[in-house]
Amino acid sequence: MTRSGANRRLVLASRNVGKLNDFRLLFAPLNIELVSVTEFTDEDVEESGATFIENALLKARHAAAVSGLPALADDSGLVVDYLGGEPGIFSARYAGEPVSDARNNQKLLEKLSGVKAADRTAHFHCSLALLASAEDPAPLIAEGRWLGRIAEQLAGGGGFGYDPLFLPKGLTGSAAELSSAQKNSQSHRGQALQQLVPAMANWVGFVFNE
Repeated sequence: MTRSGANRRLVLASRNVGKLNDFRLLFAPLNIELVSVTEFTDEDVEESGATFIENALLKARHAAAVSGLPALADDSGLVVDYLGGEPGIFSARYAGEPVSDARNNQKLLEKLSGVKAADRTAHFHCSLALLASAEDPAPLIAEGRWLGRIAEQLAGGGGFGYDPLFLPKGLTGSAAELSSAQKNSQSHRGQALQQLVPAMANWVGFVFNE
């Protein structure tokens, strides 16, 4: 893809259905079609980076290579202060294989057992990487952070991942109890995308000029 092309499709470097749905809602006002990398390959790229942004770039380059489309990758996770930053970049596989939100949440609750509310502070972190092609030397980068703390029990049936345990700062209830609109307006992904969109206006101006 060239930066003045006419492609309104982006490939999302994720197999996570919840994440894909979140991003489709966020991109809908921009008239951009977001497709999953699963439409092009069953192969996963090894997330060998030491940081969220390093892993986001690895995933974006892989998705762009297998799809031939510009690629968006999100590497995000939960950072718990009391646990020295765990689960961090290992959030999706915190409890090991097989990957399971329920098992990850259970492990987190066990590790915080007996920890008082004031010491259960945490935040969600999101790093976004947008590439025009697999070889793009100047990717667009954006990051967001959503402050809160970890609850003592699960609440809510929405969202995914650690949402039922995450209590956003300044709100009552968990992230899993928010509507999609509420979540996207203030979440770590929503914040990162708010940074990314102005840069996209110059990067792929046709999206906004028609």
